[in-house]
Amino acid sequence: MAGPAVGLWLFEHRNLEEIRASAIPWLETFCDPVETEADGSLAFRVREPAALGLHPFNTAGAGMFFLSEDDFIPADDEDYSAFSAAPAQGLVLAAGVSGQVNHTLLGHLALAFARRLHALIDFDGVLGYTPGDRRQEATDLARARAMVASLPGTLREVSYDTGRGDRWIRHVGDEEFLTAWLHHPDFHLIN
Repeated sequence: MAGPAVGLWLFEHRNLEEIRASAIPWLETFCDPVETEADGSLAFRVREPAALGLHPFNTAGAGMFFLSEDDFIPADDEDYSAFSAAPAQGLVLAAGVSGQVNHTLLGHLALAFARRLHALIDFDGVLGYTPGDRRQEATDLARARAMVASLPGTLREVSYDTGRGDRWIRHVGDEEFLTAWLHHPDFHLIN
């Protein structure tokens, strides 16, 4: 089973090789191994979570993490009007397996990468929302919106085509929002 994933939105295009060259020495200080895959993505396992501000933290059940380019950002069907410009480039940061330990590690990795790259975090879904009964969709969405609105930082909704002829939204936030979300009792990422 695949784990959660987040996107990192860059507003200035950067060469993926430069991103890798900068990330590898940093990752090697707290991850082992750090490998470049055939497709150019990075694969790594967190060895020392204290480097991400997690101490003490039990990494039992933690899997591999992957950083790759997101070929779909920017996308023609997404509404970037909540931002001063559309993202120039996207990266995907993903956990290979699910489980709370991987959600937590991925959240802290996303925060660290966002700081290093001056990126926004694309949560690839609506935080606090669990799809369920279509009759409850409006109520559940309102509850999720109220919950995330109570947190500091900036969080925007980006609408996109679903492929079923309608539109849905995803949350995109800044470092301050992600920091608050990481400490929220309902914290989780989207699988």
